[in-house]
Amino acid sequence: MNYTNYIAGGLASVGATIFTNPLDVIKTRIQLQGELTARGTYVKPYRGTLQAFLTVAEKDGVLALQKGLVPAICFQFILNFFRLGTFSTAGERGWCTDQQGRPSFLRGMFWGAAGGALGSYISSPFSLVKTRMQAQAVESIAVGHQHNHAGMMNAFRDIYSTDGVKGLWRGAVAVIPKAILASGIQLATFTTTKDFLKHNNLVTNPTFNSFIGGFVAGTAMSLALTPPEVILTRLYNQGINEKGQGLYYRGMIDCLWKIWSVEGIHGLYKGFWPSYIRVGPHSTLVLVFYDKIIAAKDRFWNDNEK
Repeated sequence: MNYTNYIAGGLASVGATIFTNPLDVIKTRIQLQGELTARGTYVKPYRGTLQAFLTVAEKDGVLALQKGLVPAICFQFILNFFRLGTFSTAGERGWCTDQQGRPSFLRGMFWGAAGGALGSYISSPFSLVKTRMQAQAVESIAVGHQHNHAGMMNAFRDIYSTDGVKGLWRGAVAVIPKAILASGIQLATFTTTKDFLKHNNLVTNPTFNSFIGGFVAGTAMSLALTPPEVILTRLYNQGINEKGQGLYYRGMIDCLWKIWSVEGIHGLYKGFWPSYIRVGPHSTLVLVFYDKIIAAKDRFWNDNEK
């Protein structure tokens, strides 16, 4: 097993997360506002992506746009360690190509989904804490349950003391369908797009090829991602009662049904635009960084072998 592929996957996500975390903060808050409330019957502190940016900066302070950054980086590192590492290893062994040696969309989707599901489940505690910290706000613009964690380690202690180890993986089951959709579609689209552009001589520059492939992959991913992401955000952020049960939702299916029943399809697509704006650049940056790290690694090994 080539462990450098896994390390490269984790490192590629760090820089991208720093740039795109503010959009993740906005997306989380929009997804939580009006929770289980019919459309048009609640106050909306966040009326759009740009207005939400300005509101958070004014009320919470500019630094609030980077709330949850540390757990976000940890989450992305672990996620992409397994996701990109598994996908790249499968590609090197020929498991993602067809009989002609060309990238297979379905095979690529399978290995992308497998790595994404594994990485997402393992890193779920960091995603849980990230979501809760991103939702924390001053009272005038607060949405969803407010957990008031002082930091990542404080959050882990709070969760463990009230709900044990299982509390750290609360909502983690809902991570799996999200990861399968997001990672499978993203990575399969990325490789097939790059191959199409290269095979047809449409783009010859490797960096530009990776950039276009990453953008197309991010767009495809965001279209499939929002409903499961809304469900996951709600499950992560809900409070618990004295029995350790969620205050609003019993699980993934119950959450989906309640959102659909009360908020309609609009509720399942809350936060679509900040998610779309974030996913495109994030996906592009991660995949371009990853390609560059792998290329640098290959040059290093080739130079040492001479």
